[in-house]
Amino acid sequence: MVKKDSPRVAFFPCVYHEVDGVAQTARHFEAFARRQQIPFFMVHPGPHDEVVTAGPVTRVQLQRSPVKFPLDRAHDYDLLFLRHYRKLEPMLREFRPDVVQITGPSDSGTLGAYTAWKMKIPLAASWQTNLHQYARRRMAAAVSFLPSTISEKLADVAERLSFRASARFYHIPRLLFAPNQEMIRVLEAATGKPCYLMSHAVDTAVFSPQLRDRKDGPFRIGYVGRLTAEKSVRTLARLEQALLDKGYRDFHFVIVGEGREQEWLRNNMRQAEFTGVLTGPELWRTFANFDVLAFPSETDTFGLVVLEAFASGVPAVVTDRGGPQFTVRQGSSGFIARGFGEFVSYVAKLIDEPELLSSMRAAAREQALETSWDRIFEGMYEAYERCLCTEAVAEQSVLDVATT
Repeated sequence: MVKKDSPRVAFFPCVYHEVDGVAQTARHFEAFARRQQIPFFMVHPGPHDEVVTAGPVTRVQLQRSPVKFPLDRAHDYDLLFLRHYRKLEPMLREFRPDVVQITGPSDSGTLGAYTAWKMKIPLAASWQTNLHQYARRRMAAAVSFLPSTISEKLADVAERLSFRASARFYHIPRLLFAPNQEMIRVLEAATGKPCYLMSHAVDTAVFSPQLRDRKDGPFRIGYVGRLTAEKSVRTLARLEQALLDKGYRDFHFVIVGEGREQEWLRNNMRQAEFTGVLTGPELWRTFANFDVLAFPSETDTFGLVVLEAFASGVPAVVTDRGGPQFTVRQGSSGFIARGFGEFVSYVAKLIDEPELLSSMRAAAREQALETSWDRIFEGMYEAYERCLCTEAVAEQSVLDVATT
């Protein structure tokens, strides 16, 4: 339980309405503050300017200008987003935040960092996206016409420089959050700043195996997420072909999401259904009707869809790179594949062994029931309080030195 006199947080997420893990976290953070009845101020981009106040919670939506460029199909960066500070400042002065929290080097994150600097408030930042891995994959795709030795070196350079730039940005905040222990170690080593775990949870009331309404039919392999190169979605087509080559025929892919790779996947998969973006009950029911979630991404820092699959009673097969590997319990709630060959073998194993699939479905659901958004956000408030306590001690030490 968060105390009523807990730090007053101004939160600047890069997304809110979108269908992704960061947006879901933002909405859950807002809902947590509302349930706890604690002062909370949120600022995020959106289609128009809007201020919504409900009890102690205020949400400010700010429109992006035409001077923006796409980071991907669903996310933009507004080069003029800082212009909003002038009208935002009076509201923030009235709110009196103790901490500003951002979700990374987005346009809203930059506005949040500027706000913290102008108002002399401690800044906290969460690492949400492995931008350096995105840079690597996009560079690799852009120079794929070159010899492999050259294209690999260029991809290495893009990844290294991108991480260096991101790490430089993360030197600015006083404290950091990351979604897994590996990223915590990397960030603490790169920045010298304290970094705390900020995991994810899932609503097990809406993502539920009770929504499953199919009893037979082809084995259903699901994917949910953006259909982009950094998600390694072409692996799904390779997986389909590998299963066919092994003699499997009674299976079907259900691919939920949109993105630049959608057309390629349509043209290169024979046993796949493309639903586009799904939300609400339609998404919950689709999850429950999967037999396995195939999630080949190597760039996700957490992979919230894995937890959503677990809550739906669906085990997952993931790679041994990126955040999802820290969510899956090997051989219990899913499998962690070391390479494409293991990825195929694990999916085939679940097709071949219905009793194993049944036990893993139960284990996945049990694991999801262990998660709690309340515990996650309570942990963040504890980190804020430690940071503010450290700040107060440091300021008192400076004052003591100045008066002696």
